[in-house]
Amino acid sequence: MKAVRFHEYGAPDVLRYEDVDLPVPGAGQVRVRVAATSFNSVDGNIRGGFMRGPIPTSLPHTPGIDVAGTVDALGEGVDGLETGAAVIGFLPMDGDGAAAEYVLAPAEVLTPAPQSIPLADAAALPVVGLTAWQALFEHGKLTAGQRVLINGAGGAVGGYAVQLAKGAGAHVIATASPRSAEAVETAGADEVVDHTATGVTAAVTEPVDVVLNLAPVDPAELAALVTLVRPGGVVVNTTVWMPAPSDEERGVRGIDLFVRSDVEQLSQLVALVDRDELRVEVAERVPLAELPALHARAADGAVHGKVVVVAPTA
Repeated sequence: MKAVRFHEYGAPDVLRYEDVDLPVPGAGQVRVRVAATSFNSVDGNIRGGFMRGPIPTSLPHTPGIDVAGTVDALGEGVDGLETGAAVIGFLPMDGDGAAAEYVLAPAEVLTPAPQSIPLADAAALPVVGLTAWQALFEHGKLTAGQRVLINGAGGAVGGYAVQLAKGAGAHVIATASPRSAEAVETAGADEVVDHTATGVTAAVTEPVDVVLNLAPVDPAELAALVTLVRPGGVVVNTTVWMPAPSDEERGVRGIDLFVRSDVEQLSQLVALVDRDELRVEVAERVPLAELPALHARAADGAVHGKVVVVAPTA
């Protein structure tokens, strides 16, 4: 089968499109015929060798932690899945990923794929959808009637976060560049702040209950976000190389989010998609053989929105 792998850590040119052996599922594993994976920024960090501490991987390594595909073979002891079933999942970050024609997945990370969208497009959902869900509801405890500021809403996680927060009945304030403003407004934001033209702290004039920071802002900007939060509120930060700010005197918590695979939450996201209450946005679809070039474009800052990487069909 074909796969993209790197045999050493480094720049995007370490990625190779090559022939590898078909994997055989062990106990508790499922072999998935990949329809698509997607590109996540962490893929570049793992390839570059910057995540060897928190995410130890063995070489050669196949990237791609999102998977959408069909069940091809079942390992011993796997129940509840049938050959040919369409599934999606968030694969373990320290194992081989889905930038291949086939991938092995722990059975417990897979859930039935949405039926209302193309299977390959469903690869755009797991990691970023779960990041938004866990930030807003697990850590932010967001409920109807609350106010939430989503800083950096123009990206893939931000698009889901705006939709989910609005769907939960919150008042959504989103920051975005002019390029992303229309998409953020369409996703349901009540207020859109152009962060290229005005400071966020100046634009948000009433306290919020939750701040979700998705943007790689400088430390001073990140620290200033805590001043926008009412007493007892929370700042959830996904840029984990900068710790989330807090204010103990006012009871404002700071939480650094490390997204994890959660099949129950993922199945809830799938249900929202199939009820047309959550849109899966795909900016680009590229063939698997072009994944090295995609990594290179991402390293140059030339990738915007969610990119789905489509496996060969034959």
